[in-house]
Amino acid sequence: MLRVPADRKVNVGILGATGTVGQRFIALLADHPFFVVHALGASERSAGKPYRKAVNWKQTDPIPTAIRDLLVHPCSPQFFLDCAVVFSGLDADVAGDIEGAFRAADLAVFSNAKSYRRDPHVPLIVPLVNTSHLSVIPQQRSLHSPPLEKGFIVTNANCSTTGAVVPLAALERAFGPIESCMITTLQAISGAGYPGVPSLDIFDNVVPHISGEEEKMEWETLKILGGIAPDGAFDMHAAAPLRVSAACTRVPVLEGHTETVALRFARRPPPGPQQVRDALRAYVPEACELGCPSAPEHAVYVHEEDDRPQPRLDRNFQRGAGVSVGRVRECGVLDIKFVVLVNNVNIGAATSSIINAEVAIAKGIVQL
Repeated sequence: MLRVPADRKVNVGILGATGTVGQRFIALLADHPFFVVHALGASERSAGKPYRKAVNWKQTDPIPTAIRDLLVHPCSPQFFLDCAVVFSGLDADVAGDIEGAFRAADLAVFSNAKSYRRDPHVPLIVPLVNTSHLSVIPQQRSLHSPPLEKGFIVTNANCSTTGAVVPLAALERAFGPIESCMITTLQAISGAGYPGVPSLDIFDNVVPHISGEEEKMEWETLKILGGIAPDGAFDMHAAAPLRVSAACTRVPVLEGHTETVALRFARRPPPGPQQVRDALRAYVPEACELGCPSAPEHAVYVHEEDDRPQPRLDRNFQRGAGVSVGRVRECGVLDIKFVVLVNNVNIGAATSSIINAEVAIAKGIVQL
């Protein structure tokens, strides 16, 4: 179980602190029971300014009082050496080198960027699914010369992948391997960052292409749901090959990705809709068992109403830390189909990194 003394505070840093994901990290950590934002990093144009003057704040709550006058530093490890955890909300075009430098400085990095997701020694973790993959971190540390004592990189998944794999993991746990899965996403504009999609492109429209998104969903799902081979490599679900087909669209919704999922089980005959609902409700991932404070009460909340989940109504349920599922029913082509809603900037981004760090502390991987 996760036990941090009530009077013990854990210093954390945030890279990309002025961006969309960085702002969400700050908002979510404002009332965290033991994480305290100690250092902020951003681009050179923001460095040297108090945070309130460096940021174009776009969150619904005001900048936390403790953060307003915190000085923004360049994204250099020397300013973060007192941090037990560093959260990265950096853009992918700069994240790779910066996060690598922080790891080399023996710092623990929990990244929202895509730069290291394909790295064969970096775990790609959805905290409600595969926290067991943290076991590869000693191997990652050993590859450095000299070997690292504390430093590593953990990435979380693409926001759309995160929404899909949580119910898929629950169903594989209950009923065995899934053979094939078809996913169509209706993704919110906040997933494109700020300023995001031009208004003339998205109002009164659906954009049927998001660059690189479908490929990410199709291979990330295999790494997340797969196991770890005896040599420490990710097996990409090789023991029971899984085919994933994704179609990704952008829709005029501010926050919350909706996904339609249809799947076929290897098990014949397959489970029925009520068995699937029961399995989703019963699913308890390790992060919840460990008592991580940012984990949801329900990893998967199953709606009974015919018209739920909906982004506007359900995206902030459980502070956006869980996944909502509805319309579970038989599929005339595969076996089962249902609708998923995920808060793309919480459990689809910042909240995942925060829970990953909480799990790493509970497991003793982050040394306090």
